[in-house]
Amino acid sequence: MTRPAPRRHPPGTKTRRAGSSGTQPPPPARDKRRIATAVLLLLLAVGLVVVALTRALGSDGDSESRTGGGADPGIAHVHGLGVDPGDKTLYAATHFGVFRIPAQGAPTRIADRFQDTMGFTVVGPRHFLGSGHPDPLEGKPPNLGLIESTDAGETWRDRSLSGQADFHSLQAAHGQVFGYNSTSGTLMVSSDKVTWDKRAALPMADFAVSPAGPEVLIATTENGPAKSADGGRTFAIIDGAPPLLFVSWPEPGALYGITPSGAVVLSPDQGKTWQQQGSLDGRPAALTATDATTVYAATDTGIYESTNAGKTFTPRYHIKR
Repeated sequence: MTRPAPRRHPPGTKTRRAGSSGTQPPPPARDKRRIATAVLLLLLAVGLVVVALTRALGSDGDSESRTGGGADPGIAHVHGLGVDPGDKTLYAATHFGVFRIPAQGAPTRIADRFQDTMGFTVVGPRHFLGSGHPDPLEGKPPNLGLIESTDAGETWRDRSLSGQADFHSLQAAHGQVFGYNSTSGTLMVSSDKVTWDKRAALPMADFAVSPAGPEVLIATTENGPAKSADGGRTFAIIDGAPPLLFVSWPEPGALYGITPSGAVVLSPDQGKTWQQQGSLDGRPAALTATDATTVYAATDTGIYESTNAGKTFTPRYHIKR
């Protein structure tokens, strides 16, 4: 069986403030141009990856890769990172499965599954949530909706919206699951992982929920970071904030972001002010912080770890380009 080429669903490229009253001043035009340029570069890069992988796999490469006869694409684009709080294992969700990333040695694909896992988030010990698209050999709907694993990715079960939703960003916080459904461009919230409340319709690349409470969220949009103070029902652009692609908020006074150019920034005050910490080579692909000083990031060059609040990073895995 020939495996279809991997799909990449980049963030929307036309973003406006949604569902909010009043007027917010737009960010400087140069910031908007930087975000738009970054999105175009992401599209181009993904297209090149698809072509390269298709050629490398060949017509029968996908089925052969399961038996060892063909080229395994390995880590071909990181959608998300997460750390198990029980054993501190680092996981990377990619186009072709979820991988364990050891401190030393080669990554390990979990359960020999080639599931295109998006919205990946670690909820607790061996407990993951995700979305995306199935391994083509599994015969599932093209959009997985919300899926859940309680055995560190060895098996997954459908929870809701199978065939309907593709969550590009998910976060479990304050007894709820927040998700950005890329098929509708809508932020959604569930308290039982089954029924969902639709919030703002706002194209975004990523979002983070404040660890202090469920009402405050920060989303990354083409017009710059946007803040919600009502649980994601409305958002307003944060004036003067740097352009960001991904955000992570592990502690109330530590909101991390990464810019299209790879600069890692930190806000101690819910996005009002930002401090540049360090920078990474390559195009950003994912960001997660587990506490105020430990940060993990992925770019198209590799997966990196920082233990000094993003000032410097140590490579955990180099991605072959």
